[in-house]
Amino acid sequence: MKVFVSSSTRKTQHFAKQFAHDIAVPQEGSEGALVVGLQGPLGSGKTTFAQGFARGLGVIEKILSPTFVIIKRYKIPDSGSSFHILYHIDCYRIEDVRDILELGWEEIVSDPRNIVLIEWPERIQNILPKDILLLEFQAKGEYERAISLVH
Repeated sequence: MKVFVSSSTRKTQHFAKQFAHDIAVPQEGSEGALVVGLQGPLGSGKTTFAQGFARGLGVIEKILSPTFVIIKRYKIPDSGSSFHILYHIDCYRIEDVRDILELGWEEIVSDPRNIVLIEWPERIQNILPKDILLLEFQAKGEYERAISLVH
């Protein structure tokens, strides 16, 4: 398991930007969205990572945690990529899987033009795609964060 250790918000965002560049490549025969789960406790760097990830895709809008709205949608600028939309989903307040299904989950994850970042993916574990990339976040101090690719 590879672990990236960051000593600052800026370094976490830089890592996320590079990660976005590395994975935002269409997969041969992919029938659905590219889904990335961000798992870890409050304050472990998930939203900071999402901000850098979005920048890596060319999104210029300000990225804030969608805790209260649950899903935010961002257009990915046309840069020759086959990805068009970034969805940032925060499942922290999801109490029942039906809540996310009612917000268009099936349509979002079935479209191969979408990239989906999910904070708190364990709350909707039963409906996650099998090929999800799962990152685990840990706070190691006031500024230090460890990010591990689990799956």
